[in-house]
Amino acid sequence: MFARLHEDIQSVKERDPAARSSLEVFFCYPGLHAIWFHRFSHWFWVRNFFFIGRFISHLGRFCTGIEIHPGATIGRRLFIDHGMGVVIGETAEIGDDVTIYHGVTLGGVSLEKKKRHPTVADNAVIGSGAKVLGPFTVGAGAKIGSNSVVVKEVPDNATVVGIPGRVVMATEEQNKKADFEHGKLPDPEAKAISCLFDQLRELERKYAELANEHAALKRQVESGK
Repeated sequence: MFARLHEDIQSVKERDPAARSSLEVFFCYPGLHAIWFHRFSHWFWVRNFFFIGRFISHLGRFCTGIEIHPGATIGRRLFIDHGMGVVIGETAEIGDDVTIYHGVTLGGVSLEKKKRHPTVADNAVIGSGAKVLGPFTVGAGAKIGSNSVVVKEVPDNATVVGIPGRVVMATEEQNKKADFEHGKLPDPEAKAISCLFDQLRELERKYAELANEHAALKRQVESGK
């Protein structure tokens, strides 16, 4: 147990430059506390003590502002940064070394009692405010931009942005180290607008050439009369 606690604390220190000491992480990181609450509640849940598991989960939500259903499956070294407003549904599955920012929802789109929440594979990064909705997989090493709404499968090592989320970048090689530079994510809307402006300038250039040719032809016709 102590080895697992040490691993949790080290994973926070490796991924948060604001963490100055293990003592600070142990007492002052609600994302870490939420994971510990979840482990306790999940232990009861899988042994069919549903009320106790749900009650412990509720206490964790009250103390941390992070809601993790006790039925969710969470791997090792999950890092929930800041964490306020994070919601993880009952049938969600999260792999190892995943990073989740505040305001993220791993939600469902069905009322049926079946797998209805996403599976997040190892080393994925989900930006603040993102909503991942449905029983599909977010691939290993994938990045989801802040405030994106993802409603379909995300390939391994892909980058998704927008509403609804669209894959704007994909690589075959997995980045072993989590990349938190959300400001460098591609902007497909800005790229599309830039392309439209380029086409508009080209049309203006062609129109000016045609107008000059027309004026020259008109002068020739008038001079020949």
